[in-house]
Amino acid sequence: AAREAQAALERKARRDAAGKRFAAKGSEPKILLGARAERAENTGGKERRLAERLQSGAREAVESAEKRVERARTLGFDLPPTGLPTGRLVLSLENVAFAWPGRSPMLAPVLEGVNLRLAGPERVAVRGPNGAGKSTLLNLAAGVLAPTAGTVTRGVPAVMLDQSLAILRPDETLREAFQRLHPAADRNAAQAALARFLFRNSAADRLAGSLSGGERLRAALACVLAGPTPPQLLILDEPTNHLDLDSVAAVEAALAGYDGALLVVSHDPDFLAGIGVEREVGL
Repeated sequence: AAREAQAALERKARRDAAGKRFAAKGSEPKILLGARAERAENTGGKERRLAERLQSGAREAVESAEKRVERARTLGFDLPPTGLPTGRLVLSLENVAFAWPGRSPMLAPVLEGVNLRLAGPERVAVRGPNGAGKSTLLNLAAGVLAPTAGTVTRGVPAVMLDQSLAILRPDETLREAFQRLHPAADRNAAQAALARFLFRNSAADRLAGSLSGGERLRAALACVLAGPTPPQLLILDEPTNHLDLDSVAAVEAALAGYDGALLVVSHDPDFLAGIGVEREVGL
C-alpha cells in the first residue's frame, strides 16, 4: 500500500511538471489553461487523499501484524524432549485391515492392505477423502482398535489425541486430569507441569469443560507430554479444528520443536508444512 501511494504521488508530480512546461509555451488560451489547472488541482487533491488512505491502511496492517506476533509469543510454549533416537522403530503396520464387528461380509472393510512404517522422529500425514478411514488408521496405530488382519507394532510409547480431546473430562480440573493420568505426581508436580504449558497458579484449577479450543488442546498436550516419561510418538487427529489463528500458530510452533515422531491427520496443508511433515500416506 505504501508503494502504491508513493507511485501515485510520483505520477501526479510528473503530470504537474508537464503542465507547467506546456503553459510556459503560451500556445493555449488562458481560460483553457485555467480550466486545466483547476482539474489538475482537483485531481491532485484526490490523489493526495488516496495516498493518505493507502498509507494509513499500511500502518494499520503493520500494527495488526505486530499485535498478532505479540499474542502468538504470549501463547507460545515448548514441548518436553523425548530423547527418541534416529532409526528407532516407532510404528509398523503390515498388510493391516479393519472391519467393524457385525459388518456384513458383502461390504468392504474400512481399511485393507495398509502398510506403514515410521522410524525415528519422522513426521507423517495421513491424507484421504472423508470416509476413507483416516481416523480408523490412527486408532489402529494408537492401539485403541485391533486390526482384523495384519500386524501393528509399536516400538515406542505412543499417545493419541482425538478430535474431541476425550482424554480431558469436562467436569474435572486440569490438575485433577494430570494427576489421573500420572498417579505418582503430587499436587506440586502437577502444578509445575501445567505451568510449563502456561496454566499457572489458579489456571490449573479451571474445569476442562470451560476452556476454549486452543486451551483444551494445550491442556491435553500438557497432560500427556509433561509427565515423567513423555511419549515418543504423538498421534493427532485434526488438531487445528476449532482453533483460532493465534492458537494454531502457537501449537504449530510447539510441534515444530517436538523431538518425537508425529502421525497426523489434518486438512490444513499450511499447518502440515509448518510442523515439518516429511511424507504423506494416502488412503
